[in-house]
Amino acid sequence: MRMPSRVRHRHFLPFALITSATLLLTACGSGSSGTDTAEVAAQSDAIPTTDVVSSIHKDEKAAALLPSGVSGLTVGLSVGGTPPGTGFLDDGKTLAGQDVDFTDAVAKVLGIEVRTEQASFEAILPALDSGKYDLGVSNFGVTTERLKTIDFVTYINDGQGFATREDSKLSEVTDLRQLCGLTVATGAGTTFEATLEENKHLCTDAGEKAYTVQTYSEQGAIWSSLQQGRSDIVMSTINGLRYAVAHQKGVKFLNEFHRLDVGFAFDKGTELAPAFQAAVNRLIEDGTYARILKKWGTTDSAIAKSEISPPEVTTP
Repeated sequence: MRMPSRVRHRHFLPFALITSATLLLTACGSGSSGTDTAEVAAQSDAIPTTDVVSSIHKDEKAAALLPSGVSGLTVGLSVGGTPPGTGFLDDGKTLAGQDVDFTDAVAKVLGIEVRTEQASFEAILPALDSGKYDLGVSNFGVTTERLKTIDFVTYINDGQGFATREDSKLSEVTDLRQLCGLTVATGAGTTFEATLEENKHLCTDAGEKAYTVQTYSEQGAIWSSLQQGRSDIVMSTINGLRYAVAHQKGVKFLNEFHRLDVGFAFDKGTELAPAFQAAVNRLIEDGTYARILKKWGTTDSAIAKSEISPPEVTTP
């Protein structure tokens, strides 16, 4: 393991004061119907603002697991436009989202402060190795490929899914060969892009035309490409797709494709992981975890306990 030389041993601005801007749904998976997200979406277009973290107190046992001298960390976070992804409140500067609440909650359990810096989704993980960020928080799915260079502390289970226009003949996608000849819109640098690129050969192997992968760095551009007919289908997160579909006319959610655990991302060999794992498990035990998920309509994506770098889920 590497020593925590890259951990910032300094005191940062309170989490609530951060500002940032950028993009994108990320990569993960839910094994549920997702009705909670749809219900929240139907209730209001506003981003939920229920306070679920201010009452959290420091847990000395969890905090004792931090490397000596750590009082603040720098977080790389991308900003998506629809809940539960990170976005801005009406003031244009206050960040809100499921990842924001989980980061803030863990920081309070550990008694540390965090400084959040905006970044494009695809830039965060590479920046962990350089020490620019101490951790990345953007709904990062735990994959075998990422585990080669990244350590994860899991906090939710989300997944890969599909959505399309209401007039599409597709009713679900259970095999990527169903996409042959189509154009698929997805986020740049995500597990969706990786999955699609790695499996293009399924079409050519079957003697069919391969599907085309169109990647975008902005969520709005993904949906515009679908609505305007430049793409035929969208691949993204289960929870994010359900919310987006509930807020747009002419589109429909198809199905979950592949489940993935989601976690806080660290450079390989981090000494921060045990403390973060203990903090997440503390939140699960005291009920804060459930309140965060309820706020964002993702209770079906709950995990029973946090794990450090578990293997990628291999069953669909």
